Amino acid sequence: MSEKYNDTPKNKDRFTITAALPYTNGPIHIGHLAGVYVPADIYARYLRLKGKDVAFICGSDEHGAAIPMKAKKEGVTPQEIIDKYNGVIKKSFEDFGISFDNYSRTSAKIHHDTASDFFKKMYEDGKFIEEVTEQLFDEEAQQFLADRFVVGTCPKCNHDGAYGDQCENCGSSLNATDLINPKSTITGSVPVLRETKHWFLPLDQYDSFLREWVIKGHKKDWKSNVYGQVKSWIDEGLKPRAVTRDLDWGIPVPVEGAEGKVLYVWFDAPIGYISSTKEWAEREGKDWEPYWKDSRLIHFIGKDNIVFHCIIFPAMLQGHGDYILPENVPANEFLNLEGNKLSTSKNWAVWLHEYLEDFPEKQDVLRYTLTANAPENKDNDFTWKDFQARNNNELVAIFGNFINRVIVLTHKYYEGIIPEPNTFSDIDKETLEELRKYPEIISNSIEKYRFREASQELMNVARLGNKYLADEEPWKVIKQDEERVKTVMYVALQIASALAVLSEPFLPFTSNKLKEMLAFNSLDENLQWNDITNKEVLLPAGHTVEKASLLFTKVEDEEIQKQLEKLEATKKANQESLAEENATVEPQKDIITFDDFTKLDMRVGTILEAEKMPKADKLLVLKVDTGIDVRTIVSGIAKSFNPEDIVGKKVTVLVNLAPRKLRGVESEGMILMTEDKSGKIVFINPDEAGIPSGKTIN
Repeated sequence: MSEKYNDTPKNKDRFTITAALPYTNGPIHIGHLAGVYVPADIYARYLRLKGKDVAFICGSDEHGAAIPMKAKKEGVTPQEIIDKYNGVIKKSFEDFGISFDNYSRTSAKIHHDTASDFFKKMYEDGKFIEEVTEQLFDEEAQQFLADRFVVGTCPKCNHDGAYGDQCENCGSSLNATDLINPKSTITGSVPVLRETKHWFLPLDQYDSFLREWVIKGHKKDWKSNVYGQVKSWIDEGLKPRAVTRDLDWGIPVPVEGAEGKVLYVWFDAPIGYISSTKEWAEREGKDWEPYWKDSRLIHFIGKDNIVFHCIIFPAMLQGHGDYILPENVPANEFLNLEGNKLSTSKNWAVWLHEYLEDFPEKQDVLRYTLTANAPENKDNDFTWKDFQARNNNELVAIFGNFINRVIVLTHKYYEGIIPEPNTFSDIDKETLEELRKYPEIISNSIEKYRFREASQELMNVARLGNKYLADEEPWKVIKQDEERVKTVMYVALQIASALAVLSEPFLPFTSNKLKEMLAFNSLDENLQWNDITNKEVLLPAGHTVEKASLLFTKVEDEEIQKQLEKLEATKKANQESLAEENATVEPQKDIITFDDFTKLDMRVGTILEAEKMPKADKLLVLKVDTGIDVRTIVSGIAKSFNPEDIVGKKVTVLVNLAPRKLRGVESEGMILMTEDKSGKIVFINPDEAGIPSGKTIN
């Protein structure tokens, strides 16, 4: 694979910013916001204020296996699911102020066409390999099991409940066949392996390209958590990855001989960035191509998507050959909630649409709290007490307090008209000089994707204003020197106007309110980011400001208590559900000694023959190789297993159980069994990877 790649756009002022496409199988919660959407929005708004050409792109991912799973659970069609949650998600983003230039959906025709064309070009250029492989198949449901339709034990961290595409505990990307003790999420049965044909992206052929591009090219400028994970993946050795799967939900594979197969969601979804850009450009009368061929491409994602955006999608883009590669992928870590991991299945989350109902005028409070406590380099925790403290002690007491005092005093002394300043004192000059430095200070943090640091520098601008007023005390000086107060208020209003501009990426609703109070709409031109440094005058003398209104209001204890009680109710419901689930668990039997246990001789056995006991519905007569002999065992499993299906299966056998005759046949042992959650009888399986018959279980 060629090491040459398109990674240096000529147009350094054009940016294509993508935010991870959310699955439309549920609403947005604060973990999504903190990890992806708030930092992406800060970055996009900042670049626009700097005069850059920006396309901020997102959309709903509507082809994941989670969609039909959710539909099956709710008893509706996948289309009903995606329509429902696409509406909820899109409205939540709009109400929260996420400033996407386009929010599309992967069910749109333009996406189906774009993804199909992308696949066909790579297919015609010989970029895929075609293989017949064994995939997990649910015999009860009569279908192959794609990623999320399989759960099992993670082979890397031993976490139970890993999915067939990813372990959410350790973040490892997996294949369904990697799982230990896999089970179908459709029927709960143990799947079997069956042959099926698929097309694969040979990632191993992109090894030298990725090493050159990532390890040599981005070691210094990518976040350490991102670079470290990518390097680890490359060093472990890349393997071909299927780009198609057997499923009836998704984009049909556009080649002959692929009936009943769709594009794998990890291949289809990132192409959604391109199709969404096309949709936006068509609507706005623009040319979409420069945003994917001569632009700085930045992906905002959570850490669970690093491998897809730093290895797989770049390999796809490189294989296709027509597109720019991402310049940076500033992935965040995970956000916890009140000390526990966010969980959609357990409803342990703060859902955005519910937050907006409970706090309809406090979008910026949540944005600020999530930014000030962002999980940029490690997992962080959201607590309602911290939310309250950030609002009351910082936004209200520092930012809001400064603005309120400035506007109120301007109306009190000058009827809202900005006074003509007199001679500037040293403190005035020093304060204005310090103010002019903040755009660059905040820029440096934002451009290094340190949004938490940048938010605190913004708050330092408000602190600068508060300190200036506290030191100059215009409410006292007015009695002795009215001319001095004119200068003080003029300087304070310059700080207020700078805050109106600099706060826009972080606090867009606040910025708009402040601009309205300062009557920005009557200025000759809109103030931009660099104007704070370069313009001598931001708000001119003689300009009239509107009357003061509160930018922020206090969050009361009662409001916080309500949220804590909601979480407590969720925790209680989860505990009750778990108790109910475990209600059928049999109580512990009488205590035995270690000597009692050592008397049990349990070994791995292999079923050599199996047939039904005549005139007995429940019994199978088995011939089992125990390693020490071949013996007959009668087992009451005939209603759960067909004899021909279990021949060759390894089982756990209690070999020193006293023989017992059943229907005239002497049974010389017992096969150990249990029940799954659905009540189905299953074998207690030893690992079948080469453990010989006769191996003892200690």
